[in-house]
Amino acid sequence: MKQINPFYELTILVAFVLTCFINPVLAQEEKPNILLITIDDLNDWVGYLGGHPKVKTPNMDLLAAKGVAFTNAHVQSPLCNPSRTSILTGLRPTTTGIYGLGPWFRDLEPYKNLVTLPQYFEQNGYVTMTTGKTYHDAFPPKEDQRDGPEFTKWGFHGGFFPRPEEPFVPNTGHPLVDWGVFPDEDSQQDDWKVADWAIGQLKDVPGDKPFFLSVGFRHPHVPLYATQKWFDLYPEDEILLPETRADDRDDIPEFAWYLHWNLPEPRLAWLQMNHQWKPKVRAYLASISFVDMLVGRLLDTLDKEGLAENTVVVLLSDHGYHLGTKDISGKNTLWHESTRVPYIFAGPGIREKGKESDAPVELLDLFPTLTDLAGLSPKQGIDGHSLMPILEDTEYKRSAPAICSHGPGNHVVVTEEWRFIQYADGSRELYNRKEDQHEWHNLAIIDGYAPVMEKLAEYLPDSADPAPGNKTRLIEMIDGEPYWEGKKIPKDAKVPMQYN
Repeated sequence: MKQINPFYELTILVAFVLTCFINPVLAQEEKPNILLITIDDLNDWVGYLGGHPKVKTPNMDLLAAKGVAFTNAHVQSPLCNPSRTSILTGLRPTTTGIYGLGPWFRDLEPYKNLVTLPQYFEQNGYVTMTTGKTYHDAFPPKEDQRDGPEFTKWGFHGGFFPRPEEPFVPNTGHPLVDWGVFPDEDSQQDDWKVADWAIGQLKDVPGDKPFFLSVGFRHPHVPLYATQKWFDLYPEDEILLPETRADDRDDIPEFAWYLHWNLPEPRLAWLQMNHQWKPKVRAYLASISFVDMLVGRLLDTLDKEGLAENTVVVLLSDHGYHLGTKDISGKNTLWHESTRVPYIFAGPGIREKGKESDAPVELLDLFPTLTDLAGLSPKQGIDGHSLMPILEDTEYKRSAPAICSHGPGNHVVVTEEWRFIQYADGSRELYNRKEDQHEWHNLAIIDGYAPVMEKLAEYLPDSADPAPGNKTRLIEMIDGEPYWEGKKIPKDAKVPMQYN
């Protein structure tokens, strides 16, 4: 047998180590990098989803063309804090009892030491980084918005800045509920600076470890500010408003109003009365195209830095948004405008390219899917299901529906065919997704659909009681009576009509 020179083996080993040191991309090939892009309040007004026929989102559409784009993806809550908590913990709001804009989950005894999605990746050899809005802006507490506690590296956090000295739209009920052309340059926006920080990390990736980078953009959350060039994409005289019906609420249970009882976002009637419906829709579209450009900056950097082939890119929104449908603007509902969001996976390990899937999937599925794509052991005790079977074959049919909840006892179950809503008082809605995309015809009040609803009701989750610290945006039933933010809604109360 031929003897191998030990010095030759040593030379090969040294050469390999030096190659990995010089070329960090090669060093990371065993595990893919992760780029998670979260967008705030973005509904299905994205090109590939067809929610608005005039929207311009070339970069999100390009990402969809490179991977698998889900057309029936839903959030676990139509509100920032419970949605983002669910995404990053892998637990439903009905599991944690977090339904409102508070609490911070680590203030709850069962979850003080819970290992989150980024922490799990850090435990498995990743450098984890965050910039912008990943958790709800109030969390973690300021003292923990730093390197170490939640991410290896805490970057530029930013906010909803800059803002004009005076709002463009007066009397909306909240200083952030505003829209218009502002500022002069894109680079003045905090979201631009979020992209800048992320791009800086991509240009200086760690040489010895793969990275998990979470980038959270706030547009198109209010205030809807964008520079003139983004408004120019949508001339005012060409704006298409969402299709609405004057009688749309006639067959909907009264309890549906309670889910968005008294919020700052103005109702459709207010927008119409103040001639602000078209300006708000235009500003929302402009904000979408602005954030789409920022997504493009990130994707271009991946390509230029030679990272694209070994980076899994996921793009999602924390929940949707109404622009006049169901007589409201804002979120906090169980209809598709609030729950249906873009959800795209592209990169290594995703066999299907440029395919779409209408399977009912959840943002909760992110945690187990990313661990599968990274080749990590599954995290035990989480609620989601891996999307790997669909990423490998978009024709795959999974039995589990998508479930979204807003307050205890209020849930929607979505399949490929149906959207079934049950409220805490027992009232119901049922829509055929294929035949009634606008959700204008509530089949729950029509004879013959009880068997369909009973079958879908089997998937309704048990709701944990609201955890301590829940209040803002919390709707709940106490002794058979509805309570909004801890105050009883009187039986004879009129629906607040100025604000949603």
